Amino acid sequence: MRNPLSDTIVNIKPSGIRKFFDIVTEMKDAISLGVGEPDFDTPWRVRDEAIYSLEQGRTFYTSNSGLKELKEEICVYLNRKYDLHYNPSNEVLVTVGGSEAIDLALRAMLNPGDEVLIPQPSYVSYEPCTILTGGVPVTIDLKEENEFRLTAEELEEAITDKTKILVLPFPNNPTGAIMEHHDLEAIVDVVIKHDIFVLTDEIYSELSYGENEHVSIASFPGMKERTIYINGFSKAFAMTGWRLGYACGPQEIIAQMTKIHQFAIMCAPTTSQYAAVEALKNCDEEVAAMKEEYNGRRRYLINRFKEMGLSCFEPFGAFYIFPCIKEFGMTSEEFATRFLQEQKVAVVPGTAFGDSGEGFVRISYAYSLEQLKEALDRMEVFIKGLRENG
Repeated sequence: MRNPLSDTIVNIKPSGIRKFFDIVTEMKDAISLGVGEPDFDTPWRVRDEAIYSLEQGRTFYTSNSGLKELKEEICVYLNRKYDLHYNPSNEVLVTVGGSEAIDLALRAMLNPGDEVLIPQPSYVSYEPCTILTGGVPVTIDLKEENEFRLTAEELEEAITDKTKILVLPFPNNPTGAIMEHHDLEAIVDVVIKHDIFVLTDEIYSELSYGENEHVSIASFPGMKERTIYINGFSKAFAMTGWRLGYACGPQEIIAQMTKIHQFAIMCAPTTSQYAAVEALKNCDEEVAAMKEEYNGRRRYLINRFKEMGLSCFEPFGAFYIFPCIKEFGMTSEEFATRFLQEQKVAVVPGTAFGDSGEGFVRISYAYSLEQLKEALDRMEVFIKGLRENG
């Protein structure tokens, strides 16, 4: 019988994030710090709007690119938050989560052999989505001494005559790293010099904890026309299961993304779109309250790691922390496996996010402070044992 499977698909590794999550679900008294999902309920006003839309019978397809009212509100939101200016009629596409937007952008822009620069450690989708288009992923290893920020020198060194797109994944999953205005300014110079495009994934834009507000590379002069901006509702608004994201960018790129979306998806969930309008209009206070809670958890983890003597740079974005475990002389996979087996706590090996994640583990603090305290108590016991037996 002929092989029914695509070689390309078979050769792509499954996500390393879910491996430990799947194990921990079968383990009694285990704690998972592995999944990046807010532990907050979706704000009530958002749920209420969804219920109302159902009661009103708003259960039909929207246009392929999304509900007109939602696209308009996305533009208002991005203008007031990040000084970004888009035309809702032809520069915005509503997608099934930010992940679909990433896939669509790469499929719409890449020809076989085009290179995509992917700073790592980073979210697991960029590399396989590039491969699925026939593009060539080229990774840039980010360094702890640079707080896992992308430098202009690293970018310059990675560019070739085949480079077409730079993925800019900040605030970053898994490191929690951010890019400030001066960091982006240097990147912009290199991008324009080499005439490449940027796919900026800013799904964690609302979760920046430093003194400076989040800045989008799309807001810099000369960058809007060469940038696909991606965001969504899962993280900031605690709407993971609603599956709603969006992309903004040049009309000619959004048009081709919409074409693929039209054939593959039709449109994003209608009920979710009506709920998202309410989220953008009236949930600033709820988002701020969740952010403040995350920040408290962030500070708690940083202090606990200091007390343990565990090396960890201070992250200023998202809801992840990326401690270094190199002192224990084992791989990230070995550390995470033993930690789960011996103390029943699941964390994600840094290598799930690229080879440059070796020697680190990702801990999500999208969990209650009570859970984090118990997990860190267990971690302290685990680390003490490793040091005593080292």
